[in-house]
Amino acid sequence: MQDYRFWGIIFSLCTVSLLASLETTVIVTSLPSIVADLEFGESYVWVGNIFFLTSAIVQPLFGQISNLFGRRYPTLFVVALYTLGSGICGGAVSPAMMIVGRAIQGAGSGGINLVVEVIVSDLVPLRDRGYFMAIVLLVYSIGSTAGPAVGGAIVENTSWRWVFYINLPVGGLCLVSLWAFLRVRWDRTATIASRLQRLDYIGNALFTGSTISVLLALTWAGVTYPWSDYHVLAPLLIGFAGMALFIWFESSSFVPGGEPVMPVRIFANRTSATVYALTFLNSTTLYWIFFFVPLYFQGVLLVSPTQSGVYILPITLVAIPGAAMAAVALSRWGRYKPLHIVGFALVTIGFGLFSLMDRHTSTGEWVGFQIIPAIGGGLILNTLLPAFQAPLLESDQAAATASWAFIRSFGSVWGVAVPATIFNTYTSRYASRVDNEMAQMVLRSGDAYASATRDFVMSFPEPVRSQMRDVYTEAFRMVFLVGIAVAGSACLISFLEEEIVLRKELETEFGIDTGKEGAKETSEMEGGQTPVATSQGTPMIQG
Repeated sequence: MQDYRFWGIIFSLCTVSLLASLETTVIVTSLPSIVADLEFGESYVWVGNIFFLTSAIVQPLFGQISNLFGRRYPTLFVVALYTLGSGICGGAVSPAMMIVGRAIQGAGSGGINLVVEVIVSDLVPLRDRGYFMAIVLLVYSIGSTAGPAVGGAIVENTSWRWVFYINLPVGGLCLVSLWAFLRVRWDRTATIASRLQRLDYIGNALFTGSTISVLLALTWAGVTYPWSDYHVLAPLLIGFAGMALFIWFESSSFVPGGEPVMPVRIFANRTSATVYALTFLNSTTLYWIFFFVPLYFQGVLLVSPTQSGVYILPITLVAIPGAAMAAVALSRWGRYKPLHIVGFALVTIGFGLFSLMDRHTSTGEWVGFQIIPAIGGGLILNTLLPAFQAPLLESDQAAATASWAFIRSFGSVWGVAVPATIFNTYTSRYASRVDNEMAQMVLRSGDAYASATRDFVMSFPEPVRSQMRDVYTEAFRMVFLVGIAVAGSACLISFLEEEIVLRKELETEFGIDTGKEGAKETSEMEGGQTPVATSQGTPMIQG
C-alpha cells in the first residue's frame, strides 16, 4: 500500500499534467483569431512551431539535469518557466513578443511532459506504471477535453489573451503542491561544479542547432519558398547532417564524463528503435488531426471557434479515457504490440474517413468519423513509453524517457508544419476556382490557415462563399489523404516490435525521501551502496 508521500507526489503530477493539457488543446480553436489580431501573415506557423521546437530541444538536456540535480528543483523550474511564458503570451502586443513567449512556454512544457513520466518511472515498476499513468491521464483529459471549448469561448466572449492568462493560477497551484510534496532522494554529495562538468554541452549544441535547422526548412517549405528552393533544401540538409554528426558524437569517447545526453545504447535493440519511430509518427498524426479537424469545422462548416471546440469533443472524450484504460490493460496483461497494431490501423481508417468530409457532411457522420481514430489513438497514447523502456536498464530510464519525449515533441512539429504546407499549397492551386480577385489573393498568399474562418468566408457574397468552401474542402481532402500514408506506415512498422516481459521490480536512486531514513541512505551511498526502491515504493538499501 502506498503512503501519503507517494500519493502527494501523484497529486502534484496531476496538477502539473492539468497545466500542460490546457495549453495542448486550448489554443487549437483560438489560433486563427490570434494570428489575425497580431497580423502574423505567413509567419503564423511559428505560433505553433516555436512551441514545439523549444519543447523538443530542451527535453534531453532536462533529462540529464534531473539526473545530476535530482527531480525536485528542475521540476519547480520548468513549471515556473511555463507560467512565465504564458504571461508573456497573454500580454503580447506583436508577433515577435508572442513568439518569444511561446518559446519560453514551450521549453517549460517540454520539461513538464518529461518530468511527469520520469518521476512516475522512478516510483513505480515498469509493469505497474500504467495504473498510475492512468490516474494522471484522467486529470489530463479534463484539461484537454475542456480546452478547445474553453479556447473558443474565451475568443468569442473576452479576448484570446485569457487563453494564456488562464494558466497563471493553475501554474501557481502547481508550484505550491510540488513544493509541498515532491521530495525524492538524489545524491547530494557531488559539488555543483562537478555536476556542471558532466553536462554534455557539445552534444546539446549539435542537437539544438540541427533541430532548429530542420524546423526552419519545414516552416518555409511550400509557404514562403518551394520545397525545391535552396532556402528549404539548405537548412534541411544541414539539419540532417548535424543530426548524423550528433549521433556519431554521442557514440564516441569525446563526451565529457562518459555521460551523453542521448546515449546511443538505448537504441541498440529492435523494440526500442521501432517504438522510437512509432512515437514520432503517432505524435505527427495526433497533431495533424488536432490542428486541422477544427479548421475544417470553421472554414468549411462555417462554425464559430467555440463550436469547433465542441465539435472535436468526440476525439478528446474517447481518446483520453481510452488511453487510461489501455494503460491499465497493459499493466494487467503486459502486452503492448497488439495495442499498437490495432491502434494505428484505426487511426489510418480515421484519416480515410476525414478525407470524405465536405460541406454537406452530417453531424452523425463527422461524430462517427472522429470516434474511430480516437479509439485507436487511445490504445497508443500511453503504451509507447513502457514498450520503449522494456528492453532497457533502470539506470537508463531518465535518459531513455528524455529521448523518447524529444521524438514525441519533434513529431508534433512535423504534425503541424507538413499538413500546413499541404493545405497552403492546395488552396493556392485551387484559388482560380473562386470568382473574386481579393479572395484569390488571400488563398495564394501562403496565409490560408488564418483565413479559414467563418468570419472571413462569410464576408463574401454567394457564389464566392460556396466556392471558397469548396476550395477549402479540396485542400483538406489532400491533407487527410497524405495522413493516411503516414498513419498506415506506422501500422506496418508496429509489426516489427518484439513482445518483452515488463518488469515487476524497480531499482532506482530517486525513490521517495523519507526524512531520517533518507539521510541514512545518503550516508550509506557515500560508502558505496546504492539505494533501491521496491515495487511497493518502500526504500531499501542494496549492497
